[in-house]
Parts: sequence; structure tokens; C-alpha cells
Amino acid sequence: MADSRTWLWLLLAAALCLLVYLLSPILMPFAAGALLAYLGNPLVERLVRAGMARTWAVGLTFSTLVVSVVLVLVFLTPMLWKQILYVEAKLPMLLRWVNREAIPWVERHLHVDINQRIDMHLVGEWLSGYWTEAGTAAGNVLSQVAASGFSILSLLGMLALVPVVTFYLLLDWDDLLRRIRDLVPRHLEQTVVSLARECDEVLAAFLRGQLMVMVALGVVYAAGLGIVGLKLALIIGMVAGLGSIIPYFGFAIGIVAASIAAVIQFGDFSAVLKVWAVFAIGQAIEGWILQPYLVGDKIGLHPVAVIFSIMAGGQLFGFVGMLLALPVAAVIMVLLRHGHTLYQQSRLYQGAPGRDPIVAEDKDASS
Repeated sequence: MADSRTWLWLLLAAALCLLVYLLSPILMPFAAGALLAYLGNPLVERLVRAGMARTWAVGLTFSTLVVSVVLVLVFLTPMLWKQILYVEAKLPMLLRWVNREAIPWVERHLHVDINQRIDMHLVGEWLSGYWTEAGTAAGNVLSQVAASGFSILSLLGMLALVPVVTFYLLLDWDDLLRRIRDLVPRHLEQTVVSLARECDEVLAAFLRGQLMVMVALGVVYAAGLGIVGLKLALIIGMVAGLGSIIPYFGFAIGIVAASIAAVIQFGDFSAVLKVWAVFAIGQAIEGWILQPYLVGDKIGLHPVAVIFSIMAGGQLFGFVGMLLALPVAAVIMVLLRHGHTLYQQSRLYQGAPGRDPIVAEDKDASS
């Protein structure tokens, strides 16, 4: 009987994975809405505990989220576009600097012989061809829209579904959890609830806490580099903040990019020292304030597991898989942790009770 129940659960899990795979083209708004609702539900719960009706609490939370996203897009989009144009204008200078300064410096100090140089003529032809193709595509944009109008409308419709799904999931979050709990077999309820709470702790620490750390670090890096006077402060700060989801990755890519940008823009090493000071301050803020107070020690997701889960989710289920990768990885990690505990308590690990034949043989020989 136990074997039949095990096979039944395995078949249900396989059927669920197959269903997600088949429906992945239309699951994006639902997965994104579920994640946003999960992130926003703690604020709703706090407002409800403060005496506000849940409908008003959901409305206030949802409105705050929408207004915040709109304001960020309104303020950041022109600045980002301006910095992208700056990168485009400075790209030939960057390539010449790599040929004349960076590669010779590496050869002198690392005692290596780099025979290759960047072919400026080839890069210029590539850029010219790229912009020619871009201009041709822009010239034919009306015909492309007309030819693929249904696909564009479908994409816009799916994006428009995200806030709708988020709102209704926030409104019925407690009721959905209660209904799911009622479906759990009664003899497994306490175990399932305990596992669900542990999964929630891991997800809350990672998704909510790490998201706030990423945003805070992005603001710190962008503001610090802006004070230094770096023209690419916003782009580099955002990339470094987003990259901090993997420990030290955002710091490494940010400090290298900012140092190169500082050398090209200012032409002296004193600006690089200022850039390093900004990233040192950012690391101190992350280690002493952001990580302890926003994330804590409940993540338990190894950086390699984070990278693998995101890549595996994207490979198997596309963008939907990337959205679901970290929640699924957290659940799997909790289940593996409990499975490890059960294994250490099992007879397979501890051995069957009775005489150990090796110990018994040693005792007989000594007697």
C-alpha cells in the first residue's frame, strides 16, 4: 500500500511538470502575478492587523506598487537612454584605449605576449552594418506590425494580465491558502504545514530580503558613482545591484566596469581610487547593515544552486521557468534537508540493531 501511494505521488508530480511544460507559453502573467502577490502580501497583512479592511489594504498596496513602477520608469528611462547614447559615442575610444593602453599594460606586468589587437576597421564595419539593419528594420516597422499584429496584441494582453492577476491573488491570498490546506490529507497536515512554513522562511529571506538588498546596493553604487562624477553611474550601479544576487559577482563586475569607465572619462588614477572607495563603502553597508537586517541567516541557497536553478528553469520552461526557478529550488532544498534528517535516523544509515560482527569478532579474539 505504501509503495502504491509513493508511485501515485510520483505520477502526480510528473503530470504537474508535464502540464507546466505544455502550458508554459501562457503561464507568464500568472507566475509573475503570483510572485508579486507573494512579495506584497506581508504589507497587506500588516495593514489588516492595523485595523484596515483587506480590500482597502490590497488597494493601497497595489496602488503603491503601480505608482512606484511608473515613477521609476518615468525618471530612469530618459537617464538610461542618455547613458546608452554616451556609451555608443565613446565605444571607439574604449576600443582604442584597450589596444593602446590595456593590452600593453597586461603584457608588461603579467609577462605575456598578446599578439592580437582589436581590429577597429572590422568593428566599424560591424557597427555600420548593425545600424543599417536597425534603420531598415525601423523603416519596415509598420509592415512588421501589420504582419505580426496578433502576436503583439497577445504579448500586450499577457503583460496587462500581470497586474490583474496580482490584484486578485492579493485579495484572496488567505482564502487560497486555507483551501489548499483543506486539501492536504489529515494525517499529513502538520508535516506539510511545517514544511510550508520553512519554505516560506527561505523564500521570504531570499526573494523579499535579497530584492531589497539589490535595490539598496544599486542606489548606493549609482549615487556614489554619481557623486564621483562618472557619467555611467546609473547603468553601472544598476548592473552591480542586480548582480549582487550572487555574492561578490555584482561587486566584481561593477568595480571593473566603473574603473575602466573612470580611466577613459577622467584619464587619471585618482578617479579610480574614488571609484574603489565607493564600492568599499557599498560592501561595508551590505555586510554590516543590509544583509543582517534585511536577509538574515535563513537563505540557505548556495550561489551555485541559484545560478543552476535559474539556468535550468530557463532551459526547461523558458521565461516561466526562470520565474519559478528560485521558489522551486527553495522547496527542493527544504525537502532535501528533511530527507537528509530522515535518512540519518533510518536503519539504512544507523544499521540494524544487534551485534556488530566486527566488534563481536574482536571480543571473541581477546577472550
